[in-house]
Amino acid sequence: MVADARAETIRLPRHHRPWTSYIVPAIGLTLVGLVVAWLVVNAVKDWTTFVQLTLTGTTRGALYGLVALGYTLVYGILELINFAHGDVFMIGGMIAATFALDVFDLGVNPALGILVLAILASLAVCMFGCGILNASIERVAYRPLRSAPRLVPLITAIGMSFILQDVALIWKGSLPVQLPPQTLPHGDIFTLGTCPKCATYRWDQFFVLMVDIPVLILLVWLVQYTRRGKAMRATAQDKDAAAMMGIDVNRTISFTFLVAGALAGAAGVIFAYFTTSVGFTSGFTLGLIAFTAAVLGGIGNLPGAVLGALLIGLIQDYNEGLSWHAPGTAWTQSIVFGILILILVFRPQGLLGERTPEGG
Repeated sequence: MVADARAETIRLPRHHRPWTSYIVPAIGLTLVGLVVAWLVVNAVKDWTTFVQLTLTGTTRGALYGLVALGYTLVYGILELINFAHGDVFMIGGMIAATFALDVFDLGVNPALGILVLAILASLAVCMFGCGILNASIERVAYRPLRSAPRLVPLITAIGMSFILQDVALIWKGSLPVQLPPQTLPHGDIFTLGTCPKCATYRWDQFFVLMVDIPVLILLVWLVQYTRRGKAMRATAQDKDAAAMMGIDVNRTISFTFLVAGALAGAAGVIFAYFTTSVGFTSGFTLGLIAFTAAVLGGIGNLPGAVLGALLIGLIQDYNEGLSWHAPGTAWTQSIVFGILILILVFRPQGLLGERTPEGG
């Protein structure tokens, strides 16, 4: 009788999805279609402005990508949103600016050799210093709370964020640290179209990619092809199984924070030299935008973080620069964080992330 009942249960027809389950995907696709149509119209009406904004948006997104990778590395291994990460980036930017001013005494249009030496030295100091700072934060503030409810380390991360802001405020004051204007070369690499209505790509924009791309390649090599990287991936998948295989989980997590901090330090150097201004609140705002980029791409997914950062950078520049029905600069942050809300509603796993069941 039991077998017959089971057979009858198996033979029952499957229920079709209710039509209401298609409403949310339909709304999402409609929104995407409207954005694409808006971009196409703007590209047709003024293609040089569209190309210019695409180049500058890619530059902005490359900077966001380094910070977003730090968020996604830590989340992938601990499922912790390290809200102090943006402020580690800010500390790196302040160190870079201070190093350029006090050690190398950079002025307007410095000699190329001195500039290159200052950038390389700033990268070495900031990546090492921010890596150690981030690993120390993990050891002091997060490791003792690893078995606590998730809300506890999250609140601790917010607290660490304010502590780092206060440290920067006491160290440098409320005014931003300023590098001289045009510290980086501002000449054009290439020009598209006929000026004054033309699209240009400058050397200072290329500087962002010159630093960003080698750092990203180094990160991919580290994660994919080294013993430390394999230990990171194994720990991210299952900490208990990784420990049974002989992996030192605590050391691996500390190393992950070290790498994330080094990425934040590199981003701080880029930000300081490119924008020539770093304030104690710079990391809070940019960190939230980079976090949005990580969620957009799929937090915990390295390519997703880069993709999300590039998309956010493009969205910001398109919104602030396109002429046909663009909301404008005043709406930039509202649009960015509105995207965060929409992603959490329509696709919480992000563009490249995978939906995973919550552990009990």
